[in-house]
Order: sequence, then structure tokens, then C-alpha cells
Amino acid sequence: MSFGIVATLGKLAAWLTVLLATAPIMLWVERRGSALIQDRRGPNRVGPLGLFQGLADAVKFLFKEDIVPAGADRPLYLLAPILALVPALTTFVVIPFGPVVEVGGRAVNLIVAGVDTGVLLLLALASLGVYSLVMAGYSSNNKYSLLGAVRASAQMISYELALTLSVVAVLIPVGSFRLDEVVAAQQGTWFGFVPQWNVAPQIVGFIVFLVAAFAETNRLPFDLPEAESELVAGYHTEYSSMKFALFFMGEYMSMATLSALAATLYFGGWHLPGIDYSGPWAWVALKGLTVLVAKIAVFMLFFVWVRWSFPRFRFDQLMRLGWKVLLPLAIFNLVAIAALTVAGVL
Repeated sequence: MSFGIVATLGKLAAWLTVLLATAPIMLWVERRGSALIQDRRGPNRVGPLGLFQGLADAVKFLFKEDIVPAGADRPLYLLAPILALVPALTTFVVIPFGPVVEVGGRAVNLIVAGVDTGVLLLLALASLGVYSLVMAGYSSNNKYSLLGAVRASAQMISYELALTLSVVAVLIPVGSFRLDEVVAAQQGTWFGFVPQWNVAPQIVGFIVFLVAAFAETNRLPFDLPEAESELVAGYHTEYSSMKFALFFMGEYMSMATLSALAATLYFGGWHLPGIDYSGPWAWVALKGLTVLVAKIAVFMLFFVWVRWSFPRFRFDQLMRLGWKVLLPLAIFNLVAIAALTVAGVL
């Protein structure tokens, strides 16, 4: 086996470990966090502080009866949960988690797929997520599932525009689609101690990206495709057992991927001022991955805090926010950043 294949498999293993650990960890964090916010105890029976609750839920899903509705379109019904995981498990390949390191005399870039069209590939793969929701709602032969699928498609397509424009605005000063170059452009400091992160000059774009990320992951206050009081459970009403668990995992993994993208675009990615990234390659890779995972964790905690602190929007409010507020803001931010770049300010 060649050195390149071994290096790629190693980088894949590092990212998959982070992604696969996201769902069980966030399941516990979500439940304990909501309990803390609502002055409850939360899960505290399975293991110390309820830490094994995620494992107990996984076992429960494995042993629950797997039901397929008699009137369902079976091929699409079975394919939809698998497709829910595809964007989350593929978009991370263009996100760097460390600098270029030397392994056995060879330079290894700590990014799974260091392609020149990195951001375009990420956005293209992320856009596939809407297909799983539409397929799930259509194939279930359930009116509530279909309504959830229609809502999901309208919502995700609407907010993808604003999200994409905010990402493009970050790329303009860098002049590259590669996320490792975006990270490199943020490694300086202002006044000797303030990190030169994009969040300061592009605060408008960051706010647009953050709000659109909530809508793209169907998280409160934008969880209209699965509003319990209106649609029972929305697009996954007819799913049970491990098929439902796959939708569950896909949502948390998508949150992690968008959090990693936000950290990379606006908060310096794997880099943190004051940390020495020299030394053995394994130690350097571990430091870079740890910094990036810590930033992802902060964003994930923010997702949880917002979910249990704000009420759900009405659907007309959600669409109005996307088309009449976020999209104009994203266009304004794009034009302003382009003008500042041409003027040499950025």
C-alpha cells in the first residue's frame, strides 16, 4: 500500500472518529443542557451523571421493531435514511485540521481532499441533504410526512442562497477556494494580540451564515419540517428503529460539519495564536485537531442553547426572514467585501 493511501486513510480515520462520536456525545449534552436550562435533572440513571444514556439509546434503537408502511414506496423509503448521512460524512473531507507536517521525509497536508475547488465541493455535497428529506416525506405515503418534506425543501433551498453568498464573501479577499488557504490568511494578529480572524471584518456575513446554518440543519427555532404540534414528526413520522436513528445521526453530523466550516471560515480553523505548531507530526496533528474540535464544541453548545431558549417561528416568518432579510444582507455583505478588497483594505 502506497504512502499516499495510508496517509489519506489515517486522515479519514481521524475525522470519522470525531463525527461518529458526535451523536452519542451531543445526545447527552442536549438532554443535560435542556435540563439545566429548564431547572430539571436530566438523564442521571445510566452510568455516572447519565453518561451512558447515549449507549442505552443506541441499544434501544437496535432492538426496536423495524416497521415499513404497507403503502410506502419501498426503494425510496429505504434509501432516504442512508442518503441523510451522505452529506455529513463527505463534506468534512475538504476541511483542514492542521498544518502541513513531515512524515518520513514526506510532506503531508492535514486535509483529506486538498482539491482546488474545496469550498465548491463542500457546498455541492451539502446541498444533497434536501433530497433525503424529500424522499422520506414522499415515500412514506403519509400526508404529514409529505408536508414536512415540502417545508424542508422550501426552507433549505431558501436559506442555501444566503449561506452560499456569505461563504463566497470570505473567499474574495483570499482569492482561493481552498479552505487551508483561508486558514492561512487568518494566522496573523492585530495590535500584537488580537487574532486576525474573519469574524471581525465580516461580522455581517458571519451572522447570516450562523442563522442560515440553523435553518439548514432544521434546528429550533427553524424546525418547521418536523414541528410536532403541526406535523406529528414531519418527514420521519413513519420511520422507526435504526432508520430513525440514521436521521438523528445525520442531523448532529450536519451540525458538526457546519460548525467546522464556521470555525474554519471565521475563527481561524485549526490555528490558535500562542500555540507552537512545531514538533513531531503526530503531536502537531493532535494539537490542530484538538483546537478545531474545541471550536466545533463551542458552536454545538450554542446550537443547544438556542434550541432550548427560543420559540419556533411560523413558516411565513421563516420564509420572510430568509428572502427579505438574510438574502439582502448577504448580497450587501458580498458587495461591500468585494469593494473593500478592490480598494486594498482587506
